[in-house]
Amino acid sequence: MADSSDSVSIDMETISLGGKEHLVKTSKGSVSVSVFGDPDKPALVTYPDLALNHLSCFQGLFFCPEAFSLLLHNFCIYHISPPGHELGADAVSLDEPALSADDLADQIAEVLNFFGLGAVMCMGVTAGAYILTLFAIKYRHHVVGLILISPLCKAPSWTEWLYNKVMLNVLYYYGMCGVVKELLLKRYFSKEVRGSAQVPESDIVQACRRLLDERQSSNVLKFLEAINGRPDITEGLRKLQCRSLLFVGDNSPFHSEALHMTSKLDRRYSALVEVQSCGSMVTEEQPHAMLIPMEYFLMGYGLYRPSTVSLSPRSPLSPSCIAPELLSPESMGLKLKPIKTRIS
Repeated sequence: MADSSDSVSIDMETISLGGKEHLVKTSKGSVSVSVFGDPDKPALVTYPDLALNHLSCFQGLFFCPEAFSLLLHNFCIYHISPPGHELGADAVSLDEPALSADDLADQIAEVLNFFGLGAVMCMGVTAGAYILTLFAIKYRHHVVGLILISPLCKAPSWTEWLYNKVMLNVLYYYGMCGVVKELLLKRYFSKEVRGSAQVPESDIVQACRRLLDERQSSNVLKFLEAINGRPDITEGLRKLQCRSLLFVGDNSPFHSEALHMTSKLDRRYSALVEVQSCGSMVTEEQPHAMLIPMEYFLMGYGLYRPSTVSLSPRSPLSPSCIAPELLSPESMGLKLKPIKTRIS
């Protein structure tokens, strides 16, 4: 799929997001990692949100030809699944102690050591964004950049804590039932795509609903316990030594979290992109809105999208689709500055 020249030829019919699966044994238990691309290239590590894996959290982004070419041309992708969230995972006993958020961050460090990786680029969604941010704070020498979608950095509010406790109890007694799936879909998607009595669910919501059926309820419960018990890492954000690009949907229940996090990051090296009419999972709901911000962000590292890739008819890669200030290389390149950009 990739050759040694400065171009990538893409046939969307042949794209597989599976990659080569590795089960990495760590001191905190085994973790599944799907590796996709040329291992000689720089590494991009992804971590999904609660109850998801890379197939259900990043598929929309990687099925976008322009994003696929940008990322695969420049990186080898290492999709890390939360423990027990990979396809075909066995159910974890509820008697086993749950890993903490710190344990999950430490697990990533062991995964990098397993593959012999040095400094990596990271991309995470909500809970996964929190774990990767915590990892970047604890292991600063391992992270060159963060691409965070609807990220968390504070401890749960009382509202979120209670919401999660309800979900934990339902998971414990009834498993991955309809109530849990509805709560999760509200977490991921905006009302527009979730549908209503008059409007049917969108295809992406229906696909996500089917994928949630494959999750082991006890495994989701363990990850949710870790996230619901997460500590506030706001103070550590100033210590980050890498650039950060944040996305958040303006209909995300974590919108205020992303704004708070942006205000605490070093303004010289961070930027926020707000996406209109979108929920938390921008990677699935509006992946095209991520293209130009990511492209300018990666230019700061000397990374570019190959010019030979033809644009898809749905691509927003035109100057009229994005705020003028985001088109400045200074904004998204070597000197990032916080910008509140809305993309429709």
